[in-house]
Amino acid sequence: MATVYQHSTLAALMGKVLGGSATLAELKQHGDAGIGTFDGLDGEMIMVDGEVYYMDGEGQIHHVTDMEKTVPFATVHHTSDEKQKVSFSAGNMKEMVSLISDRQLENTFSGVVLRGSFNHMKVRSAPKSERPFPSLSEITHTQREFEKDDVDGVLIGYYSPELYQGTVAAGWHVHFLSDDRTFGGHVLGFDANELTGDLTIFDNYELHLPIHDKEFREHHVDMDGLKEGVAAAEGSQD
Repeated sequence: MATVYQHSTLAALMGKVLGGSATLAELKQHGDAGIGTFDGLDGEMIMVDGEVYYMDGEGQIHHVTDMEKTVPFATVHHTSDEKQKVSFSAGNMKEMVSLISDRQLENTFSGVVLRGSFNHMKVRSAPKSERPFPSLSEITHTQREFEKDDVDGVLIGYYSPELYQGTVAAGWHVHFLSDDRTFGGHVLGFDANELTGDLTIFDNYELHLPIHDKEFREHHVDMDGLKEGVAAAEGSQD
């Protein structure tokens, strides 16, 4: 059985619940690869081979060794879970979308760890916010975008079915980290000649809710415009 583990919900982020509510030590009990963000929506987290990195709001990559550092939202899995080898002769977000449709995975949770040489990579990273926290959609207007040509690295990301929109961002949510650990972030678009790696089809989706977090317990989900707000915050999947 392959399990994808998620801490908290995207709707909570949209509802300004941005305080860290799980430690990296807790996350690593559930996976050695994954993505997320840190307390106050501080940058973009990428977990590769059990090591944690993050891109801050200024575009700098940091190696995180403090396992007490907290996250408000993250998704991880064990790369030792059953998986399939996949390859693309040309890689971009459209190819990743077709990966789902071609294999009839629209109703499943799936994850990829893909490596390759990228002709172009476009990412973004959110700046750290302080209390009282703004909403995720408000932060979208202040986040910075970064682009780089001719970079080798790894894509780690998850596909979530439309049925779970709000709990997750339906579709692909992908982060990137360069092999030299100098560039990365939340992927907005990319172009590669070839990508190879692993596809994991999860038959178990484990959602962990921060029930001891006061802000999480008190927030109210505004369902009106939630889908549009999530799409704006997550960025293009073209």
